[in-house]
Amino acid sequence: MRRADRLFALVQLIRGRRLSTAAWLAQRLEVSPRTVYRDVADLQAQGVPIEGEAGVGYRLGKGFDLPPLMFTADEARALAVATRIAQQWLDPALARAAGDAMSRVLSVLPAAMRTEVDRMPMLVPPVGLPPGVGGLLQRLREASQRRTVLEIEYRDASEQRSTRTVRPLGCFFWGKVWTLAAWCERRQDFRSFRVDRIEALKALDLRFVDEPGKTLADLLRQVEADC
Repeated sequence: MRRADRLFALVQLIRGRRLSTAAWLAQRLEVSPRTVYRDVADLQAQGVPIEGEAGVGYRLGKGFDLPPLMFTADEARALAVATRIAQQWLDPALARAAGDAMSRVLSVLPAAMRTEVDRMPMLVPPVGLPPGVGGLLQRLREASQRRTVLEIEYRDASEQRSTRTVRPLGCFFWGKVWTLAAWCERRQDFRSFRVDRIEALKALDLRFVDEPGKTLADLLRQVEADC
C-alpha cells in the first residue's frame, strides 16, 4: 500500500470507531505499531484533528470531514452482495434503505466498475422472511428504538399461547429466523421470542427507561457468562 493510501485508510479507520488503539490499527493496516505512531504524528502535524495518545487510543475530533469515498472493485462487490442478502432478511423499511444506499454507491463508481458489479454472478433468490414477518419485525425494531412497552400474544414451540408485557431490547438474526430479546414483566427476567411465533402485537402508551439488570447490555453480559 502506498503511504498516501495508508494515511487515508488510517483516517477512515479512526473515524469509524469511538476509540482505536495503535495495536488494532496496525493489525488492520498490516504495519507495525511504530508506523502507526509515526503516521498519526504526521497527520496531526498536517492539521488532522486526531485526539489521543500512544497506549490509550485515538479518535477523530469533531468538525473534520473527508471528500466522498471511492471504493475498490472488491469493496463494491462485497457491498452489493451484502445488500442483496440483507434485503431478503430485513424489515421492509430497512430493505428499502439498503437498496437506496447501494444505489448511491453505484452512482459514484466508474462506469466500467458499475457494470461489473451489476453483472456479478452472485444472486440471492427471494426466499427470505415468511409473509407478514417483515412488517412485524419492523414494528418490533421501531418499538426497541423508541423504547415502547409492548403487549404480545405468543405461541411457543409446544403450541402454548400466552400474553406477555415486554420491554423490547433488540432483534437478533440467527440465519433463518429473527428473535426478539426482551425483558418480560411477567417473568421478571430476560426472554427471547421468535418473531414468526408472535401472533399479535400491541404498542402500549408507555415508555421504559434503562434500569440496572434489565438492559440489553445486561443481557449480553449474562449470555457471555453462560457460554
